[in-house]
Amino acid sequence: MVVPGALSTAEKLRKDGNSYFKKDRFAAAIDAYTEAITLCPNVPVYLTNRALCHLKRNDWTRVEEDSRKAIQLDSNCVKAHYMLGLALLQKQEYPEGVKELERALDLGRDADPKGYMVEEIWQELAKAKYMEWEEASSKRAWELQSLKEACETSLKEKHDAFQMEGFLDEAGTTHMKQLEALDKVFEKAAEADTASEVPDYLCCKITLDIFRDPVITPSGVTYERSVILNHLEKVMWVTLILSLVSQSIHHS
Repeated sequence: MVVPGALSTAEKLRKDGNSYFKKDRFAAAIDAYTEAITLCPNVPVYLTNRALCHLKRNDWTRVEEDSRKAIQLDSNCVKAHYMLGLALLQKQEYPEGVKELERALDLGRDADPKGYMVEEIWQELAKAKYMEWEEASSKRAWELQSLKEACETSLKEKHDAFQMEGFLDEAGTTHMKQLEALDKVFEKAAEADTASEVPDYLCCKITLDIFRDPVITPSGVTYERSVILNHLEKVMWVTLILSLVSQSIHHS
C-alpha cells in the first residue's frame, strides 16, 4: 500500500535524480532514486533509472539486481532487459546475455520500431553474438586439443607396449601411420571453427565483413552504417543530377 502523497514525493525525487544524472552526479542521483524506491517500491522506472546510474559507474552487480527487480514488476520493460543483458555479458554469461538483449530488441521493435534504443540494442546484440560465437569456438578448440592429446597418449602407451614385446620396426611404422591419421581427423574437425568462418548473421550482406556499426533498415535488414550512408549519398547526387537534367530539358 502506498502512503498518501508518497507518489508525488517519489516523482519529485525522480526528477531530482534525473537532474543529477544529466550533470554526471551519479551518486546523488542514486540517492534520489533510492528514496523514491523506498516510498514507491513497485514503480519500475525508478529501478531502471537507478540501474542506469550503476551502469555509468560500472557497478554491474547492482545493474543486474535493479534490472531483475524492474522485470519482476514489468516483464515488458525494454530498458530493464537491455541493461540486464549488458550486465550478464560483463559476467561472460553470453547465452543468457544474448537472450536478454534479444528480448529487449523484440520489445523495442514492438513499442517504437524507429526509436534510438532499437538500433543501440541491435549494435550490442551483434557484438554479444560474436563474443558468444568466439567463446564457443575457443571452447570447442580446447576440447578438441585435449581429446587429441588423450588419443596421442593412448597410442604412445600402445606403441611402448609393442616395443617391450620386441616388435620394434612394425610398432614404429604403425605408430607413425596412426599419428598421421589422427592429425587428419582432428584437422578436419577443427575446420568448422577457424577464425575466418564467422556466422552470416554477424556480417554485412554488402561488404561481407563483420559488423562494426550495424543499422537496421525499415525492411528489417541489417547493413553496415557506412555502406548505407555511402549509398544514400550516391542516391542524392543521382537524384540531383537527374533533376538538373530535367530542368535543363524543360527550359530548352
